[in-house]
Amino acid sequence: MNFSIALLPGDGVGPEVVAEGVKVLEAVGSRFGHNFRYEESLVGGIAIDTTGVALPLETLSNAESSDAVMFGAVGGPKWDDPKAKVRPEDGILQIRKALKLFANLRPVKIYPQLEAASPLKPEILQGVDLVVIRELTGGLYYGKPKRRWSTPGGKRRGVDTMAYTEQEIRRVLRVGFELALLRRKRLASVDKANVLESSRLWREIAQEMEKDYPSVTVEHALVDTVAMQLIRNPARFDVIVTENTFGDILTDEAAVLSGSMGMLASASLAETPQPGKPAFGLYEPIHGTAPDIAGQGIANPLAMILSVAMMLRLSLGLENEAQSVESAVEGVLADGYRTQDIAAQDSVAVTTTEMGSKVVGMLSG
Repeated sequence: MNFSIALLPGDGVGPEVVAEGVKVLEAVGSRFGHNFRYEESLVGGIAIDTTGVALPLETLSNAESSDAVMFGAVGGPKWDDPKAKVRPEDGILQIRKALKLFANLRPVKIYPQLEAASPLKPEILQGVDLVVIRELTGGLYYGKPKRRWSTPGGKRRGVDTMAYTEQEIRRVLRVGFELALLRRKRLASVDKANVLESSRLWREIAQEMEKDYPSVTVEHALVDTVAMQLIRNPARFDVIVTENTFGDILTDEAAVLSGSMGMLASASLAETPQPGKPAFGLYEPIHGTAPDIAGQGIANPLAMILSVAMMLRLSLGLENEAQSVESAVEGVLADGYRTQDIAAQDSVAVTTTEMGSKVVGMLSG
C-alpha cells in the first residue's frame, strides 16, 4: 500500500526524533510491503526565521494533502520574547485549528523495565495502563477575548477566555466513550464544575451522554482530585477525558508515571477513531523541543517511534504493523538499551540514532 506522510520536524530535538521515526517507518514498509512518501515542511521557530510566520501556507497545504502528519516540536529560548507578535507555538495551535484536530490521545503505559526510572514506588505503578483524551481546539487557548492592555493609571492587565460550545464538548466526550468501549469500560470525565460555568456545562453534557453508553462506568471528577489520584492511585484510571488546559497539565503530570516524557506518544485526531475506519491525525511526542540537549544526540526517540505506531493504527489502519513497532520497542527495552533520560545502573547507554537503529533491528530481525 502507498501512503503520503507530511513531516514537520520543527525545532530543538524535533528533527532528531522525527528522523528516527522515519527510519522505523521505512523498516515497517520493508517488512510489510508498504511505500511511504514524505513531504517535509517548516513549522515553528525555524519557519519564523525563514518565512516570518510559524505556519507557512505551504506547510499547511502539505499537511492537508497527506494521509497523516508526523510532528516534532516547536519553540526554544531564541523565540521566547513575551512581547513577540509571532511565536513558534502559534504553529501547532494554528495547525490544530486548521486541520480540525479536536481530540488529543495520550496513552500512558508502564514498562516493567522502566519502573526504576519513575520517582514513584513500583507498587503504585502496578497495573497502570491509561489514556488521557484532551480537547484540543477550544477553551483558554482559543477563547475570545484574549488580549493585554494598560489601564489609564498605567497598570497592565491581561485576559483569556475559557469558552466551550455543546458541540465541542460532545464530540470529544464521544471519543472518550467510544475508546472506553474498546478498553476496560471505565471513563473519568474531568472538570472544575464546582467553580467554572464551562465545566458545569461539560458535566451536564457528560451526564446526558452516559445514558447512551450503559456498559461504561463513568466517574465525574474535579481536576484537582484527578491530579492527586494520578500520583496516589493511577491504576484506578482507564480513559480520562477533559478540556484543553486541564488535559495539557494532567498529561505532563502523567509523564512522571512512565519515568520520562521521552516515552510518551500522542495522536491529535480530526475524527472519532473506530475499528476499520482510519481517522486523519497528527502524531507527535509530548516532550517538546528540549533545547538544553538539542544537537547532542542524546534525545529519546521512543516517544516519536511510539507515535508512529499510533499513526499506523489510527490513521493508516495497519494494526499488525503498529503492534510490531510496539513489540520492537518493548524488546529493545528488555535488552537493556537506554537513552540518557531513562538510564539505569545496569543499562546500556545509546544515542538517539542508536536507539532508532536498535528498534529497526528488532523489527527486521
